[in-house]
Amino acid sequence: MVVATNLGFPYVGAQRELKKSVEAYWSGKISEADLKAAYGKIQENHWKLQKEQGIEHIPSGEFTLYDRVLDTAHQFGVIPTRYQHIKDPLQQFFAMGRGLQKAATATTDKIDVHAQEMKKWFDTNYHFIVPEFEPTQNFTLQNPRAVEQFKAAKALGIQTRPVIVGPITFLHLGKTAKGFENFNTISLLPKLLPVYIQLLKQLEQAGAEWVQIDEPALILDLPENVKAAYTEAYKTIKNATSLKTLVAAYFGRVESNIQPVLPYVDAIHLDLVRAPQELDTILPLLSKQQILSLGLVDGRNIWINNIAESVKIAQKAVNALGKDRVFVGPSCSLAHAPFSTSFEKKIASQNPELFSWLAFSVEKLKEISTIAVTLNHGADAAKEALAKNAAAIQSRRTSNQTKNPKIRERTAAIPTAAWRRADSFKVRRAAQVKKLKLPLFPTTTIGSFPQTKEIRVARQKHNKGELSGTQYDAFIKNEMKKMVEFQEKVGLDVFVHGEPERNDMVEHFGHLLFGYDFTENGWVVSYGSRCVKPPVIFGDVSRRGPMTVSEIAYAQSLTEKPMKGMLTGPVTMMKWSFVRDDVPLNEVCAQIGLALRDEVVDLEAAGIPCIQVDEPAIREGLPIRRADWDNYLGWAVGCFRLSTSGVRNETQIHTHMCYSDFNDIFDAIVDMDADVITIENSKSDEKLLAALEARSYPNEIGPGLYDIHSPRIPSVEEMKTIFAQLLKHLPKELLWINPDCGLKSRGWAETEAALVNMVAVAKYYRSLN
Repeated sequence: MVVATNLGFPYVGAQRELKKSVEAYWSGKISEADLKAAYGKIQENHWKLQKEQGIEHIPSGEFTLYDRVLDTAHQFGVIPTRYQHIKDPLQQFFAMGRGLQKAATATTDKIDVHAQEMKKWFDTNYHFIVPEFEPTQNFTLQNPRAVEQFKAAKALGIQTRPVIVGPITFLHLGKTAKGFENFNTISLLPKLLPVYIQLLKQLEQAGAEWVQIDEPALILDLPENVKAAYTEAYKTIKNATSLKTLVAAYFGRVESNIQPVLPYVDAIHLDLVRAPQELDTILPLLSKQQILSLGLVDGRNIWINNIAESVKIAQKAVNALGKDRVFVGPSCSLAHAPFSTSFEKKIASQNPELFSWLAFSVEKLKEISTIAVTLNHGADAAKEALAKNAAAIQSRRTSNQTKNPKIRERTAAIPTAAWRRADSFKVRRAAQVKKLKLPLFPTTTIGSFPQTKEIRVARQKHNKGELSGTQYDAFIKNEMKKMVEFQEKVGLDVFVHGEPERNDMVEHFGHLLFGYDFTENGWVVSYGSRCVKPPVIFGDVSRRGPMTVSEIAYAQSLTEKPMKGMLTGPVTMMKWSFVRDDVPLNEVCAQIGLALRDEVVDLEAAGIPCIQVDEPAIREGLPIRRADWDNYLGWAVGCFRLSTSGVRNETQIHTHMCYSDFNDIFDAIVDMDADVITIENSKSDEKLLAALEARSYPNEIGPGLYDIHSPRIPSVEEMKTIFAQLLKHLPKELLWINPDCGLKSRGWAETEAALVNMVAVAKYYRSLN
């Protein structure tokens, strides 16, 4: 019979219970035992829920307190030297993920360590902790999470399918430790494989029948040595254990990469949402016993599955292989989707049509189960569910909510001149220097200041009607005033208004645009305990009216220093939303670009001299395969320019990007033609410097001097050292000084200390010129 499976579940909990428990542990409010009890209860609830929904292969081992790749590194002893003096395993684990700064006591030494590098997980908005390897790396198995979680589920009477990160993905996504750049991490495979075998044998001894080995690296453009490593790895695993192995590839197409793996595994999982064409390719390649796992339900978005279409696709596999050799499941782990629509009371009551189009993780489990039931027992066995799904699919296809003819007409008629600024950077810079009169090495921040408890409480009261619009506006203005005064005190050169009115850099703007709606509990993990609640793009997008002008103009009125208008760029607005899947992405992006263009022009008219349009997501939106890059970058960069090209030369356009293989898209970043780019840099281990050395960036740039994702406070000396390196690679007149990213998640004390030190760096280097 066809088996209903799942690859992973939202470990953060139904209402972010894990986030709250982890942060309570960090702040000392609960003990390690309390934390373990809390996450044990979440896991138990999740396993039981999946069983109730009809899932037969329930995952375990994918639950994490911070990051699955970090789990893998920690349990295999891949612990960089700088963390090895931290003896408490849990403190060490969290220090690797987020850094740790503790003063010395009578019985303990001072601890001051940076976090490991954080990077986007393929083309998602999730970030993983990049493992660091040395040529002499030794691997040891310690406290394997997959074994622990499998046993916990088994004690509840639930047989699960353990999930582990595959050895090739683990090594290939890792990096060489500083000072050891001239070796290939894949060369460590012979040393790593025995530890993987040890883990698999422990799972086998614990009673596991299947193991899911996640190998998303199979969708990448792989060099030949990595393809060969896949053969070595899975041939070794096959010979060493009797566990049935399912290798899961997702987020894209595997193409020929699958061939080195296929002879040595019992089942293969393919993402047929991203790569539906691969079903026809894989079927003739399977042996007579192999099972094919079909990723039919989108694990990364929130729209209902077209079950009738999924059944047709799956039936093709059933016809070729038989029911006993087909699994059905999500395209990828459901950890990338929110928990359940059952919490969405507002949309359900105010827009029931839209609500009928939504499916979060729990609902996706029901869809998977319905597909399996239909394949096994016929359409009559799921008649009611199929009819309800078909009605919702038809409703979405024909609804007036999704289409606005005026917006589509404007988007189709964008003039050629609107896609680029009229004059070159050299001409614009001369006008900006004359107007802004900034010192050498101007200092600024990326946009947000700490979102204090008082700000969050005021927002909640306003949303509940307990604080009037007038009262809330007065509160926000007072917060902005304090933030401007803070920047005056610290001595920054270009100010921001601090964004106290914004709960999120995407959701805030979504409320001010047509075509968006918002969930109450649609949280997904971005990194560590940080969760985001992406808005929902369900229809054509346009501006309701000016979005930021009143706040930015008020902040500018409080100071003589130039104030930056702060906007989120069109690619990021789209990428960090649950975007509609019924029209091409480039059309959605162009609609947002036009809306932002209107706002940028209005900010300039209000006297705002600098306007920042953030695009941290432009690299993460890059297609997995290089063959697809040019098409994407053409429209993505074009939409950024569309949003920013309507201003005069003297108006300085800024953008911000998170560091992510800058060299990969260097030409595209140049083509964005922002006057100033601030870019995450502090954890890049000088990779950004290498890119800048190889290829000269022509415009102004501010590589971040310190990591805002960590609570540690950088010293003046360490930031001076970083800036000294930047001066070797970039003209001094083009360099800015700034943090890596926005300061929303930090506290005021650490923010002030870090920025005071950062400004001291600027003053020091100005004194030398």
